[in-house]
Amino acid sequence: MKKHPFILTAILLAWFSIFTTTTASAQTADDVTFDDYFDGRTLRLDYIFAGDSVKQHIFFHNAYSTAQWAGRRSRLAEKLLNGNGQIAVLEQGTGRVLYVSTFSTLFQEWQSTDEAKHVSRSFQSSYLVPMPKQPVDIRVTLTDTHRRITASLTHPIDPADILIRPLEGSGLPHEYVLQSGNVTDCVDIAILADGYAESEMPKFLNDCRRATEALFGHEPFASMKQKFNVVAVVSPSLDSGPSIPRSGEWRQTACGSHYDTFYTDRYLMTSEIHHIYDLLADVPFEHVIVMVNSSTYGGGGIYNQITVTTSDHPTFKPVLVHEFGHAYGGLGDEYDYGDDMAQQYNSETEPWEPNLTTLVDFQSKWADMLPDGTPIPTPKADIPNFRRAYTADEWEQIDAATQRVGVFEGGGYQTHGVYRPAQECRMKINEVSNFCPVCSRAIRRITEFYTAR
Repeated sequence: MKKHPFILTAILLAWFSIFTTTTASAQTADDVTFDDYFDGRTLRLDYIFAGDSVKQHIFFHNAYSTAQWAGRRSRLAEKLLNGNGQIAVLEQGTGRVLYVSTFSTLFQEWQSTDEAKHVSRSFQSSYLVPMPKQPVDIRVTLTDTHRRITASLTHPIDPADILIRPLEGSGLPHEYVLQSGNVTDCVDIAILADGYAESEMPKFLNDCRRATEALFGHEPFASMKQKFNVVAVVSPSLDSGPSIPRSGEWRQTACGSHYDTFYTDRYLMTSEIHHIYDLLADVPFEHVIVMVNSSTYGGGGIYNQITVTTSDHPTFKPVLVHEFGHAYGGLGDEYDYGDDMAQQYNSETEPWEPNLTTLVDFQSKWADMLPDGTPIPTPKADIPNFRRAYTADEWEQIDAATQRVGVFEGGGYQTHGVYRPAQECRMKINEVSNFCPVCSRAIRRITEFYTAR
């Protein structure tokens, strides 16, 4: 059936509004004043995402309330990054965006696996939004690598609904290892213990201090330390250590983490998101780190969802910082797996991650940071091999290479067609100390976004 041109235009405009960038969405951000629409509490919304490699479904599960909102109070209708999905609070009747947040999911990662071609599965997700004063609509959308909507759910929420359960707390003790200010003024990071028995809680608290030292020992976090709070939540497990399915070792732990996620040995992750949020009912938080009591390499980071890291592997500190770069900054991996790797980033679409480009819209990335005359792609400098010890002069040469901005081919797991901003970076290898200038700017920008008043 032929569509009327005015109807087609309206459809296109509606589709485009969902994916507006920071610049476009910022036009309405100042119009939403927090106290006009929200009451200072947190509304927690639990969902189930389900499907297979080609189909996605979103199911609303439960709603909860907690006493204090720890998130941002300005730029409420603005998106800084697109992520692979978003949750929006909409004014009923007008559809006006009152609050929006973006995210990625373990479910969408799983969809790219071979298993997803043969079986349907479900995954948990939970999201925090400010509690509205009046009834609103909640819209949740998931998108593919082309930024096309693959699943969407809109449902009403009435703050007076008697089935929104108030959470009065899990009863777990917590201790601040970094307290820079009020929860309304800082980015609030909660660290949960997993695989720590009751007797190992002193070790957990010490590991949290080590994690905080590692994170704020790196720029740009070091110079923004005063914008963060870090709280350790004492969540004891019945068993010590995480589950290792490939060895037949299944343990009862607080957060349910395990190796062999997606049948990958070193991918240490948990899918128990609803339970993790239950454990944090006492604590105002925005970002979650699960500290796993293990000396085996592993971890993972999912944007605006969770960071999982081990406590005792020799690379604990750089791995934590790398994975938090994913979960907090929305940064993509800058390494590649060789020519045999399946394409993860489509050549026709610009990645949403701030440190990757397919050159489709390079001007929206780090073109403004590129020195004049820099060739694209940028040739690599001759620097020492990273698998040996270095002299002080060699370290200086390596560190200089991490700070040279270019357009280096290889990134996002692909050897060709995806480009990264530095030859070496904290988002590429563990051996270097620094984030490159592009990743550093992305972290600074998102921190200012969360803490702007």
